[in-house]
Amino acid sequence: MMRLGVLVSGSGSNLQAILDACAQGRIAARVAAVLCNVPGARALERAKEATIPAILLPHGAYQRREEYDARVVEELRLNDVNLVCLAGFMRIVTPVLLRAFPGRVLNIHPSLLPAFPGMHAVRQALAAGVRISGCTVHIVDEGTDTGPIVVQVAVPVLDGDTEETLAARILVQEHRAYPRAIELFASGRATAAGNKVAVRGGQGDPARSIASPPVDDASAWAPATGDAGTPAPDG
Repeated sequence: MMRLGVLVSGSGSNLQAILDACAQGRIAARVAAVLCNVPGARALERAKEATIPAILLPHGAYQRREEYDARVVEELRLNDVNLVCLAGFMRIVTPVLLRAFPGRVLNIHPSLLPAFPGMHAVRQALAAGVRISGCTVHIVDEGTDTGPIVVQVAVPVLDGDTEETLAARILVQEHRAYPRAIELFASGRATAAGNKVAVRGGQGDPARSIASPPVDDASAWAPATGDAGTPAPDG
């Protein structure tokens, strides 16, 4: 069974989604350790409630990121971790961690990468005026949100959306996408090759799509009109 190491900085809602999926048998894996860099983070309590080692490693005690990541790697290895999951971990990881777990570090990002990498992805999407956004689980490489994509889930951007309302809808999908991505690795169905991840089986309906505004629902269409609300001429 695959052993997961989850790195967190905040409330840990994605951690909870992973814990729940493991407990329900939807993933052939278990969370072996939770590492957090922020004292008092709710994620630590979630780990303790699940009787999982909750390891607090404040980053302020380390002068260099590489030194911190070396300590993280030490803890992950002590807990026999096979797959590392960044779940709201608000630090840039270094090659020290990536080379210790080559191709085995996942991250979730609140946009449809490669669009809107980096900080404030939801704010970037709203500023750009996109009609569809979503989330991406990807393998972490040495770039900024540039690694091979494992799972993506899309949501419509609604008129009147704020950064908070859109982020909340995306977060709901993050809780579905992250366990799915882990399951693909745990079952051996996901294979990384170059900048792509091949997924064996379960590709879904090739005709399925998401549109915003809807393009197929006739009830969402307003009658075509010309100036002053008069029907538009044919042709």
